[in-house]
Amino acid sequence: MKVLFINGSPHQHGCTDTAMQEVCKQLDKHEIEHEIIWLGTKSMQGCIACNTCSKKGECVFDDLVNEVNKRADEFDALVVGGPVFYGGICAQLTAFLDRLFYSGNQKWQKKPGAAIVSCRRAGNTAAYERLNMYFGINNMPIVTSRYWNLIHGANREDALKDEEGLLTMRTLGENMAWLLKSLKVAKEAGVPEPEYEKPVWTNFIR
Repeated sequence: MKVLFINGSPHQHGCTDTAMQEVCKQLDKHEIEHEIIWLGTKSMQGCIACNTCSKKGECVFDDLVNEVNKRADEFDALVVGGPVFYGGICAQLTAFLDRLFYSGNQKWQKKPGAAIVSCRRAGNTAAYERLNMYFGINNMPIVTSRYWNLIHGANREDALKDEEGLLTMRTLGENMAWLLKSLKVAKEAGVPEPEYEKPVWTNFIR
């Protein structure tokens, strides 16, 4: 079993990474592999709704989005996280996720997903809700904790002082490990996966 972490913060070893490392420590205790991919500080192209991916099977912009989607089979779960900018999640991460899920949504279906948000003071719950929208629209079980998956601080040193936030991350790691093990047992026992009907698109304006 292996969990992919996407760190969307411009600071590679800041608060978001601090939270993710705490989750990873718990996964280590359960011998679950993990990998953190940092999006970096270069600009991230947003989705332009060209729909080329429906024909090519990949995004027209050949960058980290395509690289991650090509590796989707390596991972059993996905954790995404980033900081709050002006009351919402950072734009680079949403640009990445818009294209990741639009061009490769079927690759991530049924895999557990979790969101992590860091902030100095406020805006975290709105950002948290925004990230969970990606999982909810894609048939992905959402992994939660004893509180919303949030951590506070202006830097790594601050985040390490957020005892409740760190506990929340450790609990998230425990819940992720438990769910992954449960899914593995279910598969080995022959429990059938969900079967979905053909999609129906209903527009509200006729």
